Amino acid sequence: MTTRVGLALVGAMLCLVAACGRGSVARSRRSPTSPSSPATRAEERTGAGGEIALPAPVTKGTVSLEEALLRRRSVRWFRAPDLEPAQIGQLLWAGQGISNLALGRRTAPSAGKLYPMKLYVVKRDGVFMYAPAGHKLLQLASDDRRSSLVDTAGQQTWILSAPVIIVISGNPDLLRRQYRDRSERYLYLEGGHIAQNILLQAVSLGLGSVPVGAFDDGGVAKVVGLPAEEQAVYLLPVGYPGRR
Repeated sequence: MTTRVGLALVGAMLCLVAACGRGSVARSRRSPTSPSSPATRAEERTGAGGEIALPAPVTKGTVSLEEALLRRRSVRWFRAPDLEPAQIGQLLWAGQGISNLALGRRTAPSAGKLYPMKLYVVKRDGVFMYAPAGHKLLQLASDDRRSSLVDTAGQQTWILSAPVIIVISGNPDLLRRQYRDRSERYLYLEGGHIAQNILLQAVSLGLGSVPVGAFDDGGVAKVVGLPAEEQAVYLLPVGYPGRR
């Protein structure tokens, strides 16, 4: 009897060890990305159409910086043609693209290399968030929300003529821990760097744009679906220049 009890106990212990081992293997196969990381939050918000890869950005163009500066003008009316994925990708890369893969550096300067800014694209087929890592779009919605965005911008109806509206937003909390009361200042400065990059890139692509700062913050956040910690800084309507 004693022998049987001992064997039973040994068997139970072996089963317990095996179960713990299976649990450890299951845990080791999980994604190493923390649930609170930006990458995971972005993936959780993607549901309307998944990921959309963008054509690789061009790093050598035919328009000089000086010429782009000379030709840059505020454009408030646009012609009908939609923008090609390559054009949209180039604009987004100019604003927040990765320019040094090894170091994770981006095309616009950021205080402390904290990169608190995000770029969103609002166009006919939905709302998208730009993911610099992988140079791709994450689709957040599949309906046309441009007219709703116009409603948040004091009925500046000309915005609706733009095939693409780029929304620049930022999270001041990412700066606040390091820069405290100067965090919002640095956020707006970085938004300006990004906007200028996109404006000059638009010129080099034969496109036009203008930064729009007159809008209802809460309205834009609701239309685009911004997280609570982000705030809109700029709207950039982009398209082929038209006449009015």
